Formats: sequence, C-alpha cells, structure tokens
Amino acid sequence: MVRQAPAPFRGPLSMDRAADAQELPRRIDLAGCSNLRDLGGYRGADGRRVRMGQLFRASSLAALTDADLEILGGLGLRTVVDLRGVAERERAPSCLLGPPPEVVSLPVEPTVGASLRDLLLRGNATGEDVLALLARAYDAYATEKLPQFRALLALAAAPERRPLLFHCTAGKDRTGFASALLLIALGVEREVVIEDYLATNRLWRRERSLPPGTPDAVAEALLSAHAPLLEAALDRAMAGHRDEAGFLAGALGLGPAALHALRAALLE
Repeated sequence: MVRQAPAPFRGPLSMDRAADAQELPRRIDLAGCSNLRDLGGYRGADGRRVRMGQLFRASSLAALTDADLEILGGLGLRTVVDLRGVAERERAPSCLLGPPPEVVSLPVEPTVGASLRDLLLRGNATGEDVLALLARAYDAYATEKLPQFRALLALAAAPERRPLLFHCTAGKDRTGFASALLLIALGVEREVVIEDYLATNRLWRRERSLPPGTPDAVAEALLSAHAPLLEAALDRAMAGHRDEAGFLAGALGLGPAALHALRAALLE
C-alpha cells in the first residue's frame, strides 16, 4: 500500500486521477484543521469507486480561519456530525458561519478520560499503558457506543443529508472507527480501510496539548493511530454475526435493500 503523503484537495477529481492510489486519501488543506479529507476515490463493491464530494472526515472545527471557512463553504455541506462528548464541544465549539450546515450531535463520550488524565500525571507511565487504555475505548466503540455509529450511517445514507462531514477532536479514533464502518459498508477492502485510518499519522498536526513532561513514548502512543486497535474493534463489533452482511444488517441497520440503496448513491 502507498504510504506517501497525499496531495491537497483542489476540487473534483477525474476518475483517471482517482485511479492513482497515490492520490488517496484526498486531503483538504486548511490552516485550522489538519485532518480533513474526502472519503471518496476508494474502490468499493463491484469495482466501483466511492463518490467524491459526498462524505468527509475531519478533526475539530474549532480553529478554522476565514480562509478555511471559505473553503469549507465550497464543499456545499448539508450536515456536520459532531462525535465529541458534551464537555469537549463546550470547551471548543465548532466555528461554522452562515448559512451553516445542520449540526447533529452524536456524542461518543470518552470512557477512559479520567484514567487517561491520571496516567498522564504519572511519572512512570509507558506507551503500553496508553495503548491498554485506548483499547478499552475502542472496545466501547464496538459495543456500547455502536448505536451512535449506526445513527451516523443512517444520516450518511439519507440523500438530503449529503454532502456530510463527521468529526471528533483529533479525527483519529472515533472518526477513524466511523470511517471504517462507512467504507466497509461500501465494500472497500479491509486492508484499504486500515490504510485510510493510518493516514492520520501523516496528516494530523497533533493539535493537542499534553501535560508538561509527558514522556515521549506516552505522547507518541496517545497521538498516533494504531492499526491493531481498529482491527480488534472491527472484529469485536462483528463478533456474533454470521458474516459481514449479517453485521451490516443486524448491527448497523443496513439490510439488503438499504445497503443496495447506499451503494447505489455513493458508488460510481
């Protein structure tokens, strides 16, 4: 798989250029949001590609500049889905000017926040400690928090909601899991889904403050995307279902008719 940094988004992509894997994922270059990208271009079911300009994933929208807002306005967004918890939204409200898209809150509240704060204040914390906490969070995405992600897929499936952007704080964990579910529903191969998830490690400028003296290994573990975490969460979410189709229908509400409609709308 290609591991080069993607080219900045510069408008609609021709199918010839979309076929070039070096162009994916398509980043939208903003000053105040470093992990905004189009989910389009990947090859999905029946060899068709995910449409460009319909689904976007991002980090926080709280620090957008005037120039960023102009670029964002050019995407024609109808819906912005905020996956951050209530306190996160209050600390860093999104910067969206009129006429703004409708903002839908689907809070995936952090489940290990207090434990993580305690960990960061410890002088002997390790990267392995952070990964263990993150694994608990990802397990929650795949189990108790799965209804929020199911609701996001329902919004993405509604034509009147698109173009749609979804985000959390870093655009890494909750957004990464949501992106994986969407791409899997569209028939994108698991390996490609993981590569899209890992692109955060190239794109995100790590706009997050950590306590002074945080060990390098702890910071690196906390601020990186880790493929084993996503792999384990996807396996956990699909456990108990006979196959991927059974998971999409039973857990995400995408039975045969709904899945066909989603793919017809978002694949070309």
